[in-house]
Amino acid sequence: MEQDNKLPKDFLKQFTSKEDFQSFFSELYKQGVEQMLQAELDSHLGYEKHAKDGNNTGNSRNGTYPKKVKTQSLGDMVLNIPRDRNSEFEPQLIPKGQRMSDKLEESIIGMYSRGMTTSDIVEQVKQVYGVDVSEGTISNVTNRIIEHIKEWQQRPLEAVYYTVWMDGIVLKVKQNGKYINKCIYLVIGLKNDGLKEVLGMWMAETESASFWMSVLTDLKARGVEDILIACTDNLKGFTDAIKGVFPDTVTQLCVVHQIRNSCKYVVWKDRKPFCADLKDVYGAVNRDAAEAALEKLSEKWGHKYRHAIEAWRNNWDCLTSYFDFPLEIRKIIYTTNTIENLNRGIRKYTKTKVQFPDDQAALKAVYMAITNIEKKWSMPIQNWGFILQQFLTIFDNRCRL
Repeated sequence: MEQDNKLPKDFLKQFTSKEDFQSFFSELYKQGVEQMLQAELDSHLGYEKHAKDGNNTGNSRNGTYPKKVKTQSLGDMVLNIPRDRNSEFEPQLIPKGQRMSDKLEESIIGMYSRGMTTSDIVEQVKQVYGVDVSEGTISNVTNRIIEHIKEWQQRPLEAVYYTVWMDGIVLKVKQNGKYINKCIYLVIGLKNDGLKEVLGMWMAETESASFWMSVLTDLKARGVEDILIACTDNLKGFTDAIKGVFPDTVTQLCVVHQIRNSCKYVVWKDRKPFCADLKDVYGAVNRDAAEAALEKLSEKWGHKYRHAIEAWRNNWDCLTSYFDFPLEIRKIIYTTNTIENLNRGIRKYTKTKVQFPDDQAALKAVYMAITNIEKKWSMPIQNWGFILQQFLTIFDNRCRL
């Protein structure tokens, strides 16, 4: 005869509302889990509670402590977790230090790192895990990232970087009740194995040469003794800031930035022929040929676009540093494309976060974007073995293999 699995009607009559029913099963679940935890402790100690032949292991029960945990269907719940006097017992059902499963926390951090907003994550967690979490809980979980950022930002660095690329990315961040532009300073370093790494990130309200000097000072304090070549934009005073901290560093201003700046002075109809003539300057085989091409450019366009050409003359030494190096090194230092690619990657991850409620939120988002991007930097730059020989020939013992 088939067994009747239905609950007795008399049992159900005791519940006058849905809330009463929910409360009953919450308590039932709580008692069940606590009994399972007690059974775990019995197994750990080697005897059951009140056993006559127990307590011969040098350890014993030591009461319980309350712990708030999350459940998939019953929400938050306070459980009484048993403990032992020797503090050796570690529950497997609900491990120490966990308020929700590691898998769920990792999923939340992973979603956050890929640019999802907290409200999107709340909805996704509900759909996938059947768990209701608040946006505040999401923020608390992602706040674990702040500790990682502190460790990452203070980690020791290499003694020598063959090349560094330096630039900033501007984000909208709330301050004193309104959203303002803030700059996050970024530095990528090229190591002696040909691999790249982001050396750190620093936040300020505006990009300035003086703040860049403090960034470089921080790098030095973290163990950087020498930078062979630094690639930067043409921010006024940038070269002096670098020389103030690393006096032997060769500074190369980004040629692409300079081209863009020159084109601001040129009307649309003249840009194509102007840029074609300008290419003879930065694409020359050596510095002498570049100077000759600049003179020709000045003769042809100087009367009309004097400021566009003067910008090259005023920064000539730092714009043409790459001519002192072989073609393979020139290719990696004449532009800041390396760090601009990083900035584009960060924009991709933060595109859903147009504005940030505070500095911490902005730094979390940028850090998570960087960690995702750096996972792809698993191979040395192309032809590194050949390029390394060139660095060793030019800089000799400064390379420190």
